[in-house]
Amino acid sequence: MKILFLLTQSLDGPLGIGRIGPLASELARLGHRVNILGLHPDFGSLTRRSFVQDGVRVEYVAPMHVQKRGNLKTYYSPGKTLWVATNAAWQLTRAALRVDADLIHICKPHMMNGVAGLAARFLRGRKLFLDCDDYEAESGHFGASWQKMGVEFFEKQLPRLVHCVTTNTYFLRDMLVQWDVPPEKIVYLSNGVERARFERPNSEQLDTLRAEWRLIGKRVIVFVGSLSMPSHPVDLLLTAFQKVHAALPDTVLMLVGGGEQFEILQRMAQELGISSVVRFCGRVAPEKAVLYYHAADVSVDPVLADNIARGREPLKLFESWACGVPFISADVGDRRMLLGSPPAGLLAQPGDAESLARAIHQILSDPEMAETFRQRGLERVGAYYWDQLAGKLETMYQQALEKKLIRTPS
Repeated sequence: MKILFLLTQSLDGPLGIGRIGPLASELARLGHRVNILGLHPDFGSLTRRSFVQDGVRVEYVAPMHVQKRGNLKTYYSPGKTLWVATNAAWQLTRAALRVDADLIHICKPHMMNGVAGLAARFLRGRKLFLDCDDYEAESGHFGASWQKMGVEFFEKQLPRLVHCVTTNTYFLRDMLVQWDVPPEKIVYLSNGVERARFERPNSEQLDTLRAEWRLIGKRVIVFVGSLSMPSHPVDLLLTAFQKVHAALPDTVLMLVGGGEQFEILQRMAQELGISSVVRFCGRVAPEKAVLYYHAADVSVDPVLADNIARGREPLKLFESWACGVPFISADVGDRRMLLGSPPAGLLAQPGDAESLARAIHQILSDPEMAETFRQRGLERVGAYYWDQLAGKLETMYQQALEKKLIRTPS
C-alpha cells in the first residue's frame, strides 16, 4: 500500500514522537510505501525539509501555527495565526495532491490537514482516514473566539466526511457518535510504545544522568511531557510534591519537557520553597527520554476531572510500563480501564494535591508495592508495542481499500 499521513506538527512533537512516527515506521517495515507531510514550528531554520527516516519519506511544507524555540512555546496573534494556517492548508493541499497514495490518514481534525485531505479525496479519489487523539476544542490555545469556533467546526464535521475514524479513547468515541458519526466508522486504536526506543539503557549512561542532575542517593519522581497548562496541570504536581518532600526530604522531582508555562512553573517552585529539589530538565531528544524514566522511582500523570483529561490517553503510562517504573494518575477517562485488574498503577483523586501526594508517598515508602506495579506494567505493556498495533491498522487499511470495513460516506 501507498500511505500518506498529514501532520500539523513536526515529528519531534508529542503526536509525531508518540503515535504517528512509530506507526509510520512500523508500516514501512511491513513493506508499505509511507510518506508524511508535516508542518514545523521553526520552519525557517530547517536545513533539511525533506528526508527519509526509518524507511518513511518525510517532508515539511510550511510553518506550524505555533513557534517552539528551546524550552518555550509561543503563539502567534489571531491575525497572524489565520495567515499561517491558511498558508499551511494551501501547502499541505498542493503536496497531498502531488504525492501518490492509496489512502491518506489525517492526523488530528484540523483545518490545515483537513482541507488537504478532502481535496485529495474528491480530486484524486483517495480513501480517507482521520485520527482523533485529543478533544481539540477543549485542549487548544485560542487567542480569539473565532479560532475556537473554527476548531469546533472541523472537529465535528471532518469525521463525517472521511471513510474511517481512529481514536484512542472511549470518551472521544462517544463524542463522535454524539456528533452523528456512524459508530461503524469509528475504530479504537490505543496509544503504544516504540520497542527499540525504550530498551533499557546501559548503566554508564544512567550514572552520567544521575550525576548531571544531582540524583544520586535521592528518591526520584518524574513527569515527562509538555509544561502546558491546563492540558498538563503540572502546577498540581508541584503542590503535591511540596507535601511529599516535607515528609520525605530525600525526594527530587524531575520535570522533563518544555512549554509555554516553563518559566511560570519555575517561579511557582521558588514560591513553594522547593526550587532546589525540582529539576527543570527542559526538552530532551526523543531517544533520551528512556534515561529519565529509568532514573526515576515513580512516574506521575497529574490530571483534572475535565474533558481534556477524558479525551487523552497518556503516552507516559505505556512508556513508564516499558521502563518498569511505577505509574500514578487519576481516575479520569479510560485510565482505570487501562491499568486493569489487578491494577498496574495507582489512581489518585483528580485535581486533588493531597490525594496525589499520598499516592506518591505510598509508592516511595512501600518497596513491595512499587515492585508489584513494576512487574504488572512490564507484563501489560506487551500488548501495546507499536509493532503489534501497526498490524491492526494495516488490516483496517486493507479492508477499507477492499470496501469491507465500512461503506463509503456520501
